[in-house]
Amino acid sequence: MRDSGSIPFFVALRFWLKLGFISFGGPAGQIAIMHSDLVEKRRWVSEKRFLHALNYCMLLPGPEAQQLATYLGWLMHRRWGGIVAGALFVLPSLLILIGLSWLYMAFGQQPLVAGLFYGIKPAVCAIVLQAAWRIGGRTLHNRWLWAIAVLAFVAIFALQLPFPLIVAGAAALGWLGGHVRPAAFQTGGHASAAKSYGPALIDDDTPTPPHARFSWTRLALILGAGALLWLLPMGLLTVLCGWPHLLTQTGWFFTKAAFLTFGGAYAVLPYVYQGAVLHYAWLTPTQMIDGLALGETTPGPLIMVVAFVGFVGGWSEATQMASGAFLSGPAILLMAVAGACVATYFTFLPSFILIFAGGPLVESTRDDLKFTAPLTAITAAVVGVILNLALFFAWHVLWPQGFAGSLEWPALLIALCAAVALLRFKANVMAVIGACALAGLLLQGLR
Repeated sequence: MRDSGSIPFFVALRFWLKLGFISFGGPAGQIAIMHSDLVEKRRWVSEKRFLHALNYCMLLPGPEAQQLATYLGWLMHRRWGGIVAGALFVLPSLLILIGLSWLYMAFGQQPLVAGLFYGIKPAVCAIVLQAAWRIGGRTLHNRWLWAIAVLAFVAIFALQLPFPLIVAGAAALGWLGGHVRPAAFQTGGHASAAKSYGPALIDDDTPTPPHARFSWTRLALILGAGALLWLLPMGLLTVLCGWPHLLTQTGWFFTKAAFLTFGGAYAVLPYVYQGAVLHYAWLTPTQMIDGLALGETTPGPLIMVVAFVGFVGGWSEATQMASGAFLSGPAILLMAVAGACVATYFTFLPSFILIFAGGPLVESTRDDLKFTAPLTAITAAVVGVILNLALFFAWHVLWPQGFAGSLEWPALLIALCAAVALLRFKANVMAVIGACALAGLLLQGLR
């Protein structure tokens, strides 16, 4: 058995950089890539250690695949390994999304781009519906969890309650249900390791390295550093721009969003919509759908749609200022890029802190982690919330002028075909998006 120190840092760095550019397919695809490379091929980590880390990441708010990369990088090469692994999981996607967002804002009205998005938007409706179906099939195993999902749907669709309140209510129901009907609220993460791919550099019985052992002093230092990494940029934005400024509010809003992503990116989208579209009016409902479409077509975690939200918010704010302050084109772009970077930074910072702070506790247990009853109930509620999101997207795509206008029959046909391809034939998401984009382009040419 070899020590994890025999994994060269720069070899790991090349892998994390490569992963940042090829991590398509959402969390399932991203986790599968890491498992294939790190567990099966390179044998850097054993199956049991890999799943042990994954089960912990599934308990946390935030993108589980990015957190898993951070955890494994930290386990192999200390804190800098975790920072490099987690950052390279995000940075390629951020750069690509900034470029695509610029093309969207600058040329989105061009016939070619408009045609592509005409086909992609119905596909997004089907993708969100598939997400509700997938999470529901994994979570709603009994009538109690179905009831929570229905209540969450009614709460956000009919009563228009804020997403954080729905999460809190679901957690309370889960806590109560865990005491009254514990069997109904028991569900686990990924199964325990049932196979081995041979000896690994970090094997089942490899001693925990010194940096991964729990220490109250180290925990206090990590939490203090995390607080400073949040307070310093937030304080700087407040001093330079003021608390009501778009960039300051972007940082504050996405800090809150980072702690509400139980259930993955689709779970936080309703909260982002309620805040960014309805409350702050940083972007329109149509732009939100387009941003999700761009997020689906780029590598990295889907929650990177926050970079699009920040970019469009910054662009719109700077454009309004330009009419009276004579801002130039580069200044508008700079404001938009700043918005994307601020949104990304404050969204992902908590993920790093949670991994570095909680990792030693996880390594000290080495047993299977399970979802608690409140988290089980939250995941059930997420199903109802995502279904509401799918209906909301369908409304804006199929009736762009409102119900008083006409139904977009071509868009409905594209959505139905995409839904059948995804739900019935389990088609690849990227292939479905590409086919729908081509269909939209052809329809645009026929008009």
